[in-house]
Amino acid sequence: MTAFLGVEQSITGRRWIGLGGDQDRHAQLITQQTGLPEVVARCLARRGIPVEEAQGFLTPSLRELMPNPSVLKDMDKAAERIVDALGKKQRIAVFADYDVDGATSAALLISWLRDFDLPATLYVPDRIDEGYGPNDEAMQMLAKDHDLIICVDCGTLSHEPIAAVKGTDVIVLDHHLGGETLPDAYAVVNPNRQDEDTEYGYLCAAGVVFLALAACNRILKNQGETVPNLMNALDLAALGTVADVAPLVGFNRALVRQGLAIMANRARPGLVALADAAKMNSAPTSYHLGYLLGPRINAGGRVGKADLGARLLSTADMDEAQSIADRLNQLNDERREIEAQVQLQAMEQAEARGLDKPLVWAAGEGWHPGVVGIVASRIKEATNRPAIVIGLDGAEGKGSGRSVTGIDLGNAVATCAREELLLKGGGHKMAAGLTVATANLETAMERLSELLEKQGAGNLGPKDLQLDGAIAPTGVTPDLIEQLESAGPFGAGAAAPRFALPAQRIAFAKRAGESHLRLTLQGENGGRIDAICFGAYDTELGTTLEKHNGRLFHCAGRLEIDDWGGRRKAKLRLEDAAEAK
Repeated sequence: MTAFLGVEQSITGRRWIGLGGDQDRHAQLITQQTGLPEVVARCLARRGIPVEEAQGFLTPSLRELMPNPSVLKDMDKAAERIVDALGKKQRIAVFADYDVDGATSAALLISWLRDFDLPATLYVPDRIDEGYGPNDEAMQMLAKDHDLIICVDCGTLSHEPIAAVKGTDVIVLDHHLGGETLPDAYAVVNPNRQDEDTEYGYLCAAGVVFLALAACNRILKNQGETVPNLMNALDLAALGTVADVAPLVGFNRALVRQGLAIMANRARPGLVALADAAKMNSAPTSYHLGYLLGPRINAGGRVGKADLGARLLSTADMDEAQSIADRLNQLNDERREIEAQVQLQAMEQAEARGLDKPLVWAAGEGWHPGVVGIVASRIKEATNRPAIVIGLDGAEGKGSGRSVTGIDLGNAVATCAREELLLKGGGHKMAAGLTVATANLETAMERLSELLEKQGAGNLGPKDLQLDGAIAPTGVTPDLIEQLESAGPFGAGAAAPRFALPAQRIAFAKRAGESHLRLTLQGENGGRIDAICFGAYDTELGTTLEKHNGRLFHCAGRLEIDDWGGRRKAKLRLEDAAEAK
């Protein structure tokens, strides 16, 4: 395929790719038969939406896309046990992972139980002292004082800790890849159990918990009981889905779409306080969930107190919410400083080892385990390779990995754990966690690299930039961008539309904040559009654009609406550029 606008190698080293011939014709057909704007039709064509489904795709129905909860194995059994505990006013503990998916899953359960005046005990393990998932000591402690323990976003591989529980039922609501056998729990609800054959493996834990509560509501309704309106819980389910980088397809897409609308009502104290602390000044989008709210909730589990996120999201008290949100905001700033130090060292090490291998990895003594996952994500983005970063502590190291589309990292890590090259390890396609003996580090990473190479990770080149078309500044309006957003929400598995603005002159360029670059672009016909290039000031992209010397550039990125100061106008989130020949 010919490079879009002839850009074989942009300033960031990427080849620009437009729609193929068949996609282009399909977009024209969508426009002709539906009357949708061409730019919207091109977005739908790239995603392969049939003409007859185009209008319905823009208005996804939660009712139509939501699965019957009973399709998941053990779901009915789990729901009946939870309802039984509710009726008997039994003591319930919620054991949650320390990330956003765990926090939202726990908050969903705790808030639902509170609507029935049944308080639940929250337990979130410390990332450093206890590590991921249930452990014998914590589970036995909870079992002494509770009749039911519900593990959310964890538990599928926790055979020994669950077996250590005597006299208390354990339910697992999870989504991580299951092993050949399941733990001896009362019920294990997980779309990624080895024996599951449904299409819902894309659900995160918050999505599984939401379906479990729907199953509970159904039982209670059949008993003539009044139940909470789960539509009001979609904000939490949406946050967990986006922050856990679950693909925004099928039910997930409808769930996030509706969840964003619920969040815009600002009814949940924790989310209101956190949005204000993050200085969100516009209606929430998947970007806000993934890059503003999610990292702040994660900060508690990374560098602070592990249960802060779940407590924030489940509290009904505004004063408590504001206090926790302020603390999380502060911890997020601390996390950034720690992350920057680790990232610099990890990238230097990875470069020395080679960035063209099937697996890019780095390990360092004393690296904070709370930031290794974020650093792995940064390295993955920079190299378009699966990446693992490990913090060593004497004879043992704890690490986290992130993958690229088409490469199943979780399965490779699980294989190494079964082969006993890792002390522990598991996850899902796009992310994984592991514990490794320092003495075995090189051997384990070599084996992981070998497994990933078999999946094609060694053949990946620089990531192409997919573009949906070209547009002039005069054609970009807030109304057009709103129409584009109707094809969303955008995120994992649903890339946001990106457009090129050909042959732009840089009328203004100035540093913004510590590392951003603000620009004003001017087209050949005189139309102008403001742009922001995040994190580019010290990169080749930022340097080239700032020192433009009057040259013309093809500019590419996402179109957004800027509501700053109450005045709505279009802007470009600039991601790449190439000199116009």
